[in-house]
Amino acid sequence: MEIRSNLASQGYAQARTVAQAGNGPARGAGETFASVAGDFFETMRAGEAQVTAGLAGRADAQAVVHALAQTELAVQTAVAVRDKVVEAYNEILRMPV
Repeated sequence: MEIRSNLASQGYAQARTVAQAGNGPARGAGETFASVAGDFFETMRAGEAQVTAGLAGRADAQAVVHALAQTELAVQTAVAVRDKVVEAYNEILRMPV
């Protein structure tokens, strides 16, 4: 019973933190893109470091697989965003002037 109340209180604390973060000043598109790009490159760097540590024998196989999965997800997300941007650009080019 104690575990459930502990999980509920943690969930409430996380929801409160997210809700409070939404009350801050609105960020511009450039700031948002820079933040996302920074997160992408940080994920790639962390994955590369974990794989290097795994090859050197300093990390276990589970950590290496997890890092590779995170890296693969980041790359798939970046490709999906790129495809949407190219699709939007092509749509703009098709508009009559």
